[in-house]
Amino acid sequence: MHSKKPFYILVALLFIAGIASSIYRGVENNVPFLPGKQVQSWAVDAKIKFQGTGEPAEISFALPNDPAFEVLVENATSPGYGLSISDEPQNRRAIWSIRSAKGQQDLYYKVTLIPTGITSIQAEEAPRAVSPHIWPAAEKVAAEQASEDVWAKSATNLSFAQQLNKALNASERSQNIELLLSSNSASKLFVNMLNNRGIPAQEVSALHLEDQRRRQQLTSFVEVYNDGEWHLFDPMNGTQGRPDNVLLWDRSGKSTLDVIGGINSQVNFSMLQDTRSALATSLDVMNNQGALDFSLYQLPLEEQSLFKGILLIPIGVLMVVFLRVIVGLKTSGTFMPVLIALAFIQTTLLTGLVGFILIVACGLMIRSYLSELNLLLISRISAVIIVVIGIIGLFTLLSYKFGLSEGLTITFFPMIILAWTIERMSILWEEEGPKEVVLQGGGSLFVATLAYLAMSASWVQHWVFNFLGIHLVILAIVLLMGQYTGYRLLELRRFKPLSGE
Repeated sequence: MHSKKPFYILVALLFIAGIASSIYRGVENNVPFLPGKQVQSWAVDAKIKFQGTGEPAEISFALPNDPAFEVLVENATSPGYGLSISDEPQNRRAIWSIRSAKGQQDLYYKVTLIPTGITSIQAEEAPRAVSPHIWPAAEKVAAEQASEDVWAKSATNLSFAQQLNKALNASERSQNIELLLSSNSASKLFVNMLNNRGIPAQEVSALHLEDQRRRQQLTSFVEVYNDGEWHLFDPMNGTQGRPDNVLLWDRSGKSTLDVIGGINSQVNFSMLQDTRSALATSLDVMNNQGALDFSLYQLPLEEQSLFKGILLIPIGVLMVVFLRVIVGLKTSGTFMPVLIALAFIQTTLLTGLVGFILIVACGLMIRSYLSELNLLLISRISAVIIVVIGIIGLFTLLSYKFGLSEGLTITFFPMIILAWTIERMSILWEEEGPKEVVLQGGGSLFVATLAYLAMSASWVQHWVFNFLGIHLVILAIVLLMGQYTGYRLLELRRFKPLSGE
């Protein structure tokens, strides 16, 4: 006996590959599993202003660098300026240049960001050893005493940073801390005292995101390195961690804005929160990452629309296989219901059912006359095709005359399939009688209706186009049902008398 083990292994591999690829696409590429999902995005505008001195000018501006936000789109407006963007991983900067800048100069940078959900900041490599800060003579003793007091209350580098941040924002600060804060900003003092203990720390610039805010400035935070991760502190209010509405704009440790050939430079930020499609967002992200090089979304829109219809056919095929093999329904033609269901998607269900019944009924009447002429099969089928086209044209014209716009969509029916359906039903009528015609015709419409309901579901259309691995799962299920040789569900009616006894 031939072993079925390789077959079941093949089915299992298809099923696992389909599920795994779909999960990977949803988790790794952030493609939503359900249609209509929305995500929040932020549009941030940076306006750079300075006074040109009439000399060549070069403006270097740091660009956002935060793992908690993904850059979707960025562009700059700078009439008359040359623009280049450096793509250093930790120090992305936009550089404008011009031969002569005189008077008021305005440059704009706009970026659209979406949250990634990544709250931790992993260090790509361990930072270099820090150099201790050299204190002025008037502050040296105070800094050493304040550092010793906090060091005694800590156990690790991170706990030292936490206790130091707490000491800087205590309601009753020590005299040493008050002296140091009188000549140093809280963030700068925080970094210097950490560096004196050999703890890597750097000052970073952040932007508080608030909807419909204008003329906002960057604020200072401090990143402290510990065990491969940068921890965020706000020395101004003594908090640790990052709020959801904080965007780390510049983590390079350098100045955010450098202007050569100009004076009185400044940068202001405006921001706006918006809602956009999660699917469109994931596609933009994949496009930026070059992950759409081999995707259906690379096709023109016309071909994409075509494939969205084609990829629904496996769903209809799955319905047909289940209803015929497992349930035991009879249909006129094997996959004719699938094509009828595709037509129903264009015509709507009720219009499609009425149109199908009218066309087939009129076709059967005309076909009964053609059978009396004893024509050859090819001639008879050709005549039926011409008749079907005439019937569709007549119904379309009548629908237009009576103002029934739904009837105009009847032209979406596959004419060749309808002609063969009429031919098969006519032969079946002659050989088996009208009961069998009604049985198979009704079964075809029932299967086509169920296939239409499955194929027209928005989540099904979303899955079959965006998660192509689903088709491997459908193939595995079809192959598995193809091995079924037991009783159909409708055949179990024959055993009803036995169950009654």
